Amino acid sequence: MALFLSTFENKVDKKGRVSVPASFRTAVASSHFQGVAVYRHLSLPCLEGADISFLEQISDQLYEGFGPFDNDQLSVATSILAESSQLGFDSEGRILLPAPMRDFMGIDGHATFVGLGRKFQIWAPDQFAVHRTAQRDIAADKAPSLPPLAKRDSAGGRS
Repeated sequence: MALFLSTFENKVDKKGRVSVPASFRTAVASSHFQGVAVYRHLSLPCLEGADISFLEQISDQLYEGFGPFDNDQLSVATSILAESSQLGFDSEGRILLPAPMRDFMGIDGHATFVGLGRKFQIWAPDQFAVHRTAQRDIAADKAPSLPPLAKRDSAGGRS
């Protein structure tokens, strides 16, 4: 599974094309889809993205955890999976951000890519600056009370 780290700001051209950071492209290079999948965040003015296998896992968990006719499952599937876009890389490592997604984020000229481990976000730079400050304040308050990371056993569970 891909691992997305660091923060990058890249220019968005008039057609909506933006270069995906090289380390993000490397992270998804072994995927069967040469690109990224993105969807609107449920409560923030940004996109979330990942390699296609991350969305496949979300889909699997929705159907295993809820069942295909559960209203909660339908809401999450509609909000994430139905609104996702698979954005393939062009020969220069760019993706085309659809106009409705650019409008939703308020992107005009630049986009900030934010690595969050298994997924990443794409923000309008000014909005991300405000968000980052708020997140740092929360982290400074909450980090001391987080439980230590437990070792995982070979089956993926905590030991």
